[in-house]
Amino acid sequence: MGIELELHSRRPARGRSSTTTLLRSSHEHGEALTRALDPYDPTGPGKLAWVDPYGDTLFNEQEAEVALREVAVLLPQCADGPQRAALQDLAELLAVCAATPGSYLWFIGD
Repeated sequence: MGIELELHSRRPARGRSSTTTLLRSSHEHGEALTRALDPYDPTGPGKLAWVDPYGDTLFNEQEAEVALREVAVLLPQCADGPQRAALQDLAELLAVCAATPGSYLWFIGD
């Protein structure tokens, strides 16, 4: 099980990846990213709690900006190398999404 990430220039069509809107993707940290986000309670506060490891989750640029602050808090607490790399990759994609009007970050659950 793992979470893959795709950054799109506009809202992608649900259920399938669109290469016409795809700006960047990250598929190499799936399982580590799932483990890094595991402590978040799905009913808890914050945007990262919304990420469904079994389904799809979309963040627009405003949600990405909020989630980026959450990752900044989580990163210093993470001692596991693969999870840290996954969070750093997530932070980069969130930052680009937050800075790109109309963009979406798609969390593709397994």
